[in-house]
Parts: sequence; C-alpha cells; structure tokens
Amino acid sequence: MDINLETVNRELDNAPALTVLEWCYNTFPKDKITLSTSFGAEGMVVLHMLVSLVKTPRVFTIDTGRLFQETYDVWQQVVDTYNIRIDTFFPDKDAVHEMVSAQGPNLFYRSVENRKRCCYIRKVVPLKAALADADVWITGLRREQSEARQDVPRVSYNHEHNVYKICPLVDWTEFDVWEYIRNNNVPYDTLHDKGYRTIGCCPCTRPVRPAEDIRSGRWWWEQKESRECGIHIEEGKLTRKKPPSFTI
Repeated sequence: MDINLETVNRELDNAPALTVLEWCYNTFPKDKITLSTSFGAEGMVVLHMLVSLVKTPRVFTIDTGRLFQETYDVWQQVVDTYNIRIDTFFPDKDAVHEMVSAQGPNLFYRSVENRKRCCYIRKVVPLKAALADADVWITGLRREQSEARQDVPRVSYNHEHNVYKICPLVDWTEFDVWEYIRNNNVPYDTLHDKGYRTIGCCPCTRPVRPAEDIRSGRWWWEQKESRECGIHIEEGKLTRKKPPSFTI
C-alpha cells in the first residue's frame, strides 16, 4: 500500500519510540534513512535506540564552527562508544568569511535578522547538503520543547528537503528523556549537568533556571516567538508539492 500520513500517524499514535523506529526501518530503504543530531539529550536517546536496531545507522551532525568543547567531547564519546561514523557537514567558508568580515563575529546579538542570517549560513544550508540523498530524516523533536513544536506529528513530509520526517520522541517529556539516559547509561553532553536544558552554538546558548521555559536558554535576547534557527521550519510553503507515493 501507499503511505498515507494521516493513517500512519493514527496507527502510530501513542506507539513507543522504538516501535516508530522499527516501522521506519521496515518501510524505507535503510541506506536512505538518516538521523540528525547536535548531541543533545534527545538525539542521544534516539541514537542509542538506533544502534540496537541497525548495525551501522546513518547519522550526521552540523558543525557550525561555534560549538562548545563539551559538545565535541560527547561527540568523540559517541564515536568511541558505538563505533559508528558521524557524517559531518560544515557551513560554506566563503559565506562565513563574507558575513563575519562585513558584520563581525557577534552580529547575531544586534538583530533577529542578523541572527537568522547566521543560522541560515551555519545550519540551514549545510542541512540541505546533509539531506540531499536521503528519503527519511529522523529527529529528536518533542512537542513539549516549545510552542512552535506543539503540533509536530510523528511522521510528516518535509517539502523543503523532499524527505519524510520521523519524530519518535514527539510525545516524550523531559523527564522521560533523562530517565532513559540514566537507565541505559547513554552518553550525554555534560553541559546538561550545568543547567543547560538545550544546547546549540556557544554564544547563543546559556543555562536556565528549573522554572524557566526549556528554550529560554537559546537566543534569550530575542522575543520568545522568534527562537528557532530555521532547521525545523519549512521554507517555500507556497510551492509545496504532494509527497511522492511510496510502496510498502
């Protein structure tokens, strides 16, 4: 049968994350499925599940050039622990050179437009290269993370990158994530132990107090509604096409 997103999401409603991943690998070609991770807690959970299902899962990360040393440390730990390859994508050096030369290294603090330009060059453009030959993009998105993510489905079709997008942890709580990490001895970024509830680029991330919103440590100088980098927001919505039929 052909994939019907409404039917699939209904069938997978309340399904365990591992079941969602099993469905994914039983439905799509394994070499066309890739996990994106920035080595945050959610990504580490999904990666741990993947290595129990697939000997050599496709995994990629985007190195923006502004990451924390602790992020590189857990990255190395992941490679050593799971003995897997992490495909790494970088921003175009000429685009970074032009941006920083013209506006300085901390341009993002001056306006939302500047910050979005920086995110676009350092994250969004490399993501296009990372997904260029993939059919399925697995992410660690959770609805609880922000208002903008409250309606994220488990399975959707991303028209910007022409891939099916799978979010196996979509209905997990932050407690669920950390319970899994501790129960399964999953490697994680030690910045989480210092109050960082979500981790991105070093100059754009800070620790938050327990009562604060999960995303309040990201781009804290901006209004709440603008705190997304663009990776999980589709562009070109007016030119969307129907998802391609895929025979199971």
